[in-house]
Parts: sequence; C-alpha cells; structure tokens
Amino acid sequence: MSKGSSILLAAVVGIAFLALGCWGSESAEVEPADVEIADDVERYKVPVTDAQPSKGPKDALITIVEFSEFQCPFCARVLSSVKEVTDTYGDDVRIVWRNLPLGFHQNADPAAQLAMEAYAQGGNDKFWEVHDLIFENQKALSRADLENYAQQAGLDMDKVKKALDEKIYSKQIQEDSALAATLGARGTPNFFINGRNVRGAVPFASFKTVIDQELATAKKLQEQGVSKEQMYVTITKNGLTKAAPAKPQQKPGQPDPNAVYKVPLEGDEPQKGPADALVTIVEISDFECPFCGRVEPTLKAVQDKYGKDVRVVWMNNPLPFHKNAKAAANAALEAQAQKGDKGFWAMHEKLFANQRELTKENLEKFARELGLNMKKFKAAIEGDKYASTIQKQQTLSQSLGARGTPAFFINGRNLRGAQPLPAFEAVIDEELKKAKALVAKGIPKAKVYETTIAKGATALKTQPGAAKPDANKVYDIPKPKSAPTKGSSKAKVVIQEFSDFQCPFCGRVNPTIAQVMEEYGDKVQIIWRNYPLPFHKDAQPAAQAALEVYEQKGNKAFWAYHDILFENQKALSRANLEKYAAQLGGINMKALRAALDSEKHKAAVDADIQAVAKAGARIGTPSFFINGKLVQGAQPYAAFKAAIDKELNN
Repeated sequence: MSKGSSILLAAVVGIAFLALGCWGSESAEVEPADVEIADDVERYKVPVTDAQPSKGPKDALITIVEFSEFQCPFCARVLSSVKEVTDTYGDDVRIVWRNLPLGFHQNADPAAQLAMEAYAQGGNDKFWEVHDLIFENQKALSRADLENYAQQAGLDMDKVKKALDEKIYSKQIQEDSALAATLGARGTPNFFINGRNVRGAVPFASFKTVIDQELATAKKLQEQGVSKEQMYVTITKNGLTKAAPAKPQQKPGQPDPNAVYKVPLEGDEPQKGPADALVTIVEISDFECPFCGRVEPTLKAVQDKYGKDVRVVWMNNPLPFHKNAKAAANAALEAQAQKGDKGFWAMHEKLFANQRELTKENLEKFARELGLNMKKFKAAIEGDKYASTIQKQQTLSQSLGARGTPAFFINGRNLRGAQPLPAFEAVIDEELKKAKALVAKGIPKAKVYETTIAKGATALKTQPGAAKPDANKVYDIPKPKSAPTKGSSKAKVVIQEFSDFQCPFCGRVNPTIAQVMEEYGDKVQIIWRNYPLPFHKDAQPAAQAALEVYEQKGNKAFWAYHDILFENQKALSRANLEKYAAQLGGINMKALRAALDSEKHKAAVDADIQAVAKAGARIGTPSFFINGKLVQGAQPYAAFKAAIDKELNN
C-alpha cells in the first residue's frame, strides 16, 4: 500500500452473510442520538460490546475496531502506527480488538485462544500484556511458547491449558471472522475508524487523515447535543452491515464469469448434499494448498445457508509443488473406498486441520483414528492407487482453464480462488433462480445439473472482444549450439525451458519437469535457456555462474548446480554462488570468479532473452516451448502430459 493511501474502502461481491445477532448499540443503555449525519463517506456499522478487548475510554470520540491476528507479519508491522495513534490522540481514541486468524497461519488461532483467556482472567490489562508478549515473539508461537508467555503474564495455568486444549473461545473467534467477511475485511490487518475502513499495515499518516476528519465530525455532533457516550453508535447507526457489492471488471481476454462449462460427473466422486440438489458446486482442490484450507469455512457457511438446495462435489488437483498433496488425495479417496462419503469427509477434515503436517506417518495416524483397514490404506498410498482418477480430474480442470486451486464450478459457472461467502451467494442465487425455472417447466430435480451443463463449454471462454491466443502456434526458436540439456538429442519432443533461478514459480515447477523426464525418458529432451527477470537482482549473476559451471564440467555439473541454486533461492549472493560451485568439487574457482567479474557469459544469457523476442513471443517465467508451442507458468503435470502426448501422436 502506498503512503499516499488513506482509505481503502472494502468492496467484495455479495449479498449477505449469516446473521450474527444484534447489530445495534454496544449496550442496551446507550442509544444513538436522533441527529442526521451529513457526510459522503462509506461507513460500516461494526458492533462493539464488552466481549471485545479494548484500549482507551468507552466514550472516546473515535473508535477503531481492529481485525487482526498474531502470526501475520503485517499485523506486527502496523503496531508502531497504532501506538503513534494512541500517543497522539490519547483519550479521544479507543482501540477495539477482534480476532481474524487466517487459515494458513497455523499458530494464529492458538495465540488468539490464549489472548482471549488472558482477557477472561484479567480484563483489558492482561489482554494487552499478552498481546504485546505474543507480537514480540511472533516467530515462536508453539504450544510451549504460548504457555511460557502465559506464565510470564502470571495467568492461572490450569485455565490456560484448558482454554488451549478445548479451544473454548472458538465460537467467539469464528464470529469475529464471520463478521469480518461480511464487512469485506478478508485480510489482516483491517481497521474500521468510526466505521470507515482502512486496510493493511498503513503508516501513521494514513490513520491521521481519517482520524482528523472524524474528530471534526464528532465535534460538530457534540455541538448538536450528542454526548461522548452516544458518539460511536450515533456516527455508525446508518452504516452498512455488509460489504458493498462490487462490479467485477470484465476485461477482454479475462475468463467470462457468465460462461457455463460442461463439468461431467462420474457419479463416484465424494459429495456432500443430496444428488438432486438444485445447485451443484464442483470443488477442485488440493489438501496442501493454504487457500483451499482458507475457503473451507465459507463452503460450510454455504451449506448451512442453502441446505438441501446445494451439494458439493470434490475433485482433486494436487499441485506439483505441494509434495504431500497427492498422497493426501490418495488417503482421502481410500477413506471413501472403505467408508463411503462419510469416510472421505472425515479424512478431508483431518487433512485440512493438519495441512502443514501431511507426512506419511500422519496420514497413517489419521487412517487409524478413522478405523480404516491399515493394510489396504498403506497399499493405496504406496501404490498411488488413485493416480488415474486424480490425473483425469486434473486434465478436466486444465481443459476448462482452472489450473490453480481452489477452483469451483457452480452449476458449471467458474468461480476462482478462496472467495468470500458473498461471491458464492451471488452466483448460487442466480443459479437457484434458473434451476427453479427448469423444475417449473417439468425437469426433474435430479436432472437439473445435467440439463444445465449439457451445452456447456469444454474449453476456457474469455470475455468477448479478445483475440484468443493460438494454442497451436509454433514459435521459431532455434536450438542453441551449446546449452545445458537433459535427455536424448534424438528425442521426438524438445522442450526449451526459459527460467530464472530467483523466480519462486520456476522452483515450484522443477518436480513436474522431473516427473516428465521419468515418465517419457528418451522421448523428451529438456534444453535450459536463461531468462533472468530484471527485478530479480541475483538472477543474472546466477545464470552466468551456472553457464560457467556448464562450460567447465558439462551437463551433469550444470544440473547439480541448478538444483543447489533452486534449493537456496533466497541466498544467491556472489559469495554464495562461489560457495555452491566449490561444493560441487572439481570447479576451477579462479576461472569462475574471473567469469563473474568479466560477465563472460552475459552475451549468452542475453541471446536467450533475445531469442524469445525475435520469435515474437511474450513470456514470463517459467515458460516452455514444447516443439515450439508455448506452455506458460508452473503448470501441473497434466498440462505437460497433454502437450507432449499431442506432439508424440503427431
């Protein structure tokens, strides 16, 4: 966020969230004053009660509701700005804390449980004492660490352990998170200053701009007879209770949000909800993907709201850079094979609850806890029993343009990513209306999904007006005379890989390329081409160092050095490049240093970049030219397989 930003008004697609109880004043004794608030800012009605920890007087002219969590680095970064706010404005400001632990921060919820227990034991003073201790030690939030901070704060340890063991504040924390979603506050930190949303770890100046404006408003209201005690409820009384609907920008070339896709079901996919539901949501997901985990509470909210009108059907797309995702998918499908859909969803819950610990040992532990036949379970994992099912689902997802996770098809309409509940509601409500119209015409409920998708698209549909990229275009990129290679020089399929040693996506795709080589052997040759991006300052030197290693010791040494560089992507300084070369053994270090000093291989690196430009291609990293046809990004194995098989068949 730029320093010039002052207010980032929340806006997500939506209609409504779950009812969360009273949205009125903070206590029955305080009623809003009967005055008109004449301003032109977007304001939200964010409830404040004694259940939330706070700092500053209840009758402060400015109330700042902070949605935050203890493991988020941006939440820690904004603390200095918040302190400057309280130091500058004193009793004119109160800070109210609400919990928003993000699903991919595994220690955020336990930390929130501890902080709320501190509040229960010692009120605001103990809450903020523990709050400060946790943020001072943000990288050490294990169970033992949390108990240590509780001891330092002098809390009753029996009560602390009970709170952590039983997660006794989960209901309150979930209500905070649900409220945040309703208000469009999806990330952390998020602030509502007298109901005006300021998003992110903004500098003090951004807070000051809004606070000064709100102080002026409050003082005018005081002149009209509004008491300090009435100020917050009066200012926010007409505020929005849900995020304002956003009109999605529909640009040419972007996926068409109204397109209906043909997403056929085999009938044996895990599902939750009746088979004759009016709306079918096909969820394409990955058990190790943090965004997939983050959206699960939203899907539960969908089912709670729509009941038997909605069913969720699961399909797998374990991404190649999530090393445990495929084994987890096998585990869940084996649970289904043994115990039906109930077994699948029970395993599903365990996998998402333990996303960072999906080791073989833990998968077996979960299976034992579910009472599965362990001999069959182990055989399924070790034998990759459901590989063909998973690959078929990945290929389908790929063909429909849903390459990342999570992806959803709601009666065939694609919704991408961990969207908030209102985004799902907007599509579901439209599809429910269409489905009811079909039933009214005599279509049986059990046939609604099949009817809806019957004429659906079988490939990605983009916004009108865009020129579709030609997937069959062959770019003329000659093979270089000398470049690192892997595989047979007589291979029928040549893959020129344009990559960058500092690009995280380039690192993620490496396991997929290894799988390609393992599956296709001498049918495929990989040619390494350098494409260091200008904003990766260490990528160009790394490329030159790798070419010097190649020149000295050939392919074997190059690929060994390649692997070391990707294993140490965040440590590619000149000293480290030399250290990694020395680790290989047999490298003439004097020659390597001279090559780096003189930029001996820069011309070769630049030639790789120029080869793409001359061919008329526009790429990022990683990009692959498979017999000249472009495949961009860290695509799953299914994408490479489809392209390679097509070339082999030709």
